[in-house]
Amino acid sequence: MEGKHGAAPARAATCGCSARSGRRKALGVDSEIKSSNLKRLRRIEGQVRGLQRLVNEDCYCADILVQISSVQEALRAVSRALMRNHLRHCASEAIRDSAQGRAEAMYEELLNLMDRHSR
Repeated sequence: MEGKHGAAPARAATCGCSARSGRRKALGVDSEIKSSNLKRLRRIEGQVRGLQRLVNEDCYCADILVQISSVQEALRAVSRALMRNHLRHCASEAIRDSAQGRAEAMYEELLNLMDRHSR
């Protein structure tokens, strides 16, 4: 399907994020939130290395499963912080935008994100 000027419309959902060099960038990222997320991710990285060690050393399965749950919860915390930032900046801007289809694309993006993270 072609757009108004003969070019095919973009397939990726547009959002409030600005596109630079083919990659979308967040509109606003609080430096404290970014720092907190990076600390959490480094901690998670260490936890995953610990999991590898536990598996390599044939540790008790239940102990490994408890540690896996801890890593999953830590990732969920990073995910919540990122979703909060996305809603406050990127999504709210796209939803307020009067450009045709931009709000609808954001609604679809948010629904897809919620679906992925509810599994």
